[in-house]
Amino acid sequence: MVDQTSFDQKNRERIQAVENSFGPSGKSLVEPGRVLVGEGRLLKLCRRRPQQKVFFLFNDILVYGSVVVLWRWHKRQQIIPLEEVEQENLEDGLGMVNQWLLRTPRKSFSVAAASPEEKRAWMDHIEECRLQRINQVGLKPEKRGGFAATWIPDQASAICMRCSERFGVTQRRHHCRRCGFVVCNSCSKGRAVLENISSKPVRICQLCLATMQGEQPDSQAKGRSWSNSHWKNDSLEDKTHAFHDDVSSDEECDEQDDSHSSNQWVSDQESSWSPYCYFNPDHAKPPELVA
Repeated sequence: MVDQTSFDQKNRERIQAVENSFGPSGKSLVEPGRVLVGEGRLLKLCRRRPQQKVFFLFNDILVYGSVVVLWRWHKRQQIIPLEEVEQENLEDGLGMVNQWLLRTPRKSFSVAAASPEEKRAWMDHIEECRLQRINQVGLKPEKRGGFAATWIPDQASAICMRCSERFGVTQRRHHCRRCGFVVCNSCSKGRAVLENISSKPVRICQLCLATMQGEQPDSQAKGRSWSNSHWKNDSLEDKTHAFHDDVSSDEECDEQDDSHSSNQWVSDQESSWSPYCYFNPDHAKPPELVA
């Protein structure tokens, strides 16, 4: 039978290893009662193309980031509380097979595993941990709204999805933070505070701006000004870059390695959280299972 003290010590060491892999820019991950449930690399559909990300599933949070050195160094740490997550199965498409959707209030995005089996394992483990986390914090498990829109990838449209103007060297692609559409600068001059995404005004398209203001959209008017302090409009193109940067950094970066690596799950009957995977397969041997 597994010694609980030994398990707790090894679990803490592995969580510390994950924390250290993000360097000084990463947030602390060692918390009382937190258990590393699994880890692996998944494709994440970003605005330009699918990118490899490393994912760590804990019993209360989902952590992911960009790979610098395989299994050793990572950057751009992102932490998602599991009680905020909702999953949705997706069909294959856009160069992504074995994919599914992760919805959260701040960001929603598609991820893909290397095989159908790994996809099902990830979805099952995330859902199991999510339900236990919801029960732990006393929330109701029913599905809810208020999730961030999923961004449509750049390559999905050669024209603005509002005015149909073609994108080119002088006509850059942008994303409405409210609907996720690919739009031109003229159709996305509006700015609004979306509290679940940012405390500062973010880019939204004119249709969403008009809808949020309770007005009928004017298809002929671009760059309309609003008097409400929560809304503003940028009329100068040189302001585009400032708001273009409010995209999270992991959407903008390009990964060097696009190959899948397997995700490992090792059952441990002594812990209430299983299966389990190690940060480094050579770090320690898995606990002996009860026969």
